[in-house]
Amino acid sequence: MVKKKTTIKVILDTNVLISALLFKGQLSEIADLWKRNEITPFFSRQTFEEFTSVLKYPKFSLSAEEIEVILVDEILPYFEVVDVKEEVHGVCQDPDDDKFISCAAASSADYLVSGDAKVIEVGRYGSCIITTATEFIKIIKKTRK
Repeated sequence: MVKKKTTIKVILDTNVLISALLFKGQLSEIADLWKRNEITPFFSRQTFEEFTSVLKYPKFSLSAEEIEVILVDEILPYFEVVDVKEEVHGVCQDPDDDKFISCAAASSADYLVSGDAKVIEVGRYGSCIITTATEFIKIIKKTRK
């Protein structure tokens, strides 16, 4: 029997995910990680809805076709969807950010990666470590050695 390689479960908040997909730079390394199956990213219904609505922001100038390509080619083959049965409230200063904590709890995520200082300052929720994208990339590089 072949044992399936265990990947790191991760929640990517919307700003990290947008940066990883739309801008070339260090954060695009995160997209490479999920494409190489080194991490397993998760969405909940709420986090996916936020992501898709942000893709439509005029500042990104994405057509409906470009958004569809992002979803079909970059997201759907790699992301798992988790059903949040119990919503978390009052963990983050901004109640709107609690959906990421809820997603992390429901998926038993190892990491929640955020670009929001107020989310990062939470530090940990249960066994989920909350960190910046830069720190997350460093952690992944260390685990490869």
